[in-house]
Amino acid sequence: MLSVENITKSFTIHHLDQTRKAIEDISLHVNKGEFLGIVGRSGSGKSTILKSIYGTYMPESGAIMYHSKDNGPVNILEINDYELIRLRKSEIGYVSQFLKVMPRTTSLELVTGSLLEMGEERESALKQAKEALRHYDIPESLWDNYPNTFSGGEKLRLNIARATVKAPRLLLLDEPTASLDNDSKVKVREAIAKLKAEGTTLVGIFHDLEFMDGLCDSVFDMTDKTLRHVQ
Repeated sequence: MLSVENITKSFTIHHLDQTRKAIEDISLHVNKGEFLGIVGRSGSGKSTILKSIYGTYMPESGAIMYHSKDNGPVNILEINDYELIRLRKSEIGYVSQFLKVMPRTTSLELVTGSLLEMGEERESALKQAKEALRHYDIPESLWDNYPNTFSGGEKLRLNIARATVKAPRLLLLDEPTASLDNDSKVKVREAIAKLKAEGTTLVGIFHDLEFMDGLCDSVFDMTDKTLRHVQ
């Protein structure tokens, strides 16, 4: 489903006139329906890998081959912006620790819109969105409110809801449980396990290694750039 082949990404710090490598010669592979966990110390480049797969960052070398539903293998680093946006809407989901949305979009509109992008009928999309908000304990009193008024935990749960409700073919998870309590973590784990059982391929970063136990099929360690199978 996904092959990351020898990617290197650097960042330029202009005021210091310096260029620093965030990741170098990273290669990893994930089969369809598997869950790959990425571990390593803070600052080792874990998030850079996910953002490169999602197309937010553009590595200066290597390739990221994704097997799309309609077009077969495509290199994320070579497709045009239109095709990348299409993949994000219909096939590839991303959950970060932070929620970034358009102003004046309510939480219910946000989750419903995710489903409408997939071609779901409005009535069905609305029903599924409400079920997702209930699952992640977003109070009904907040459904018609703007997310910028939410607490950090509520924003994160909403971010997870709008990504998982789409059941994407590939889901990227960047510390999705960072600020959640134990009850919320359990619900996120349930949703991830359900998606995996239904065929979603997942790549995730978790500092909470206990959360990953029993979920991941393999783990990529940034320390020595090794991939090991755990199940």
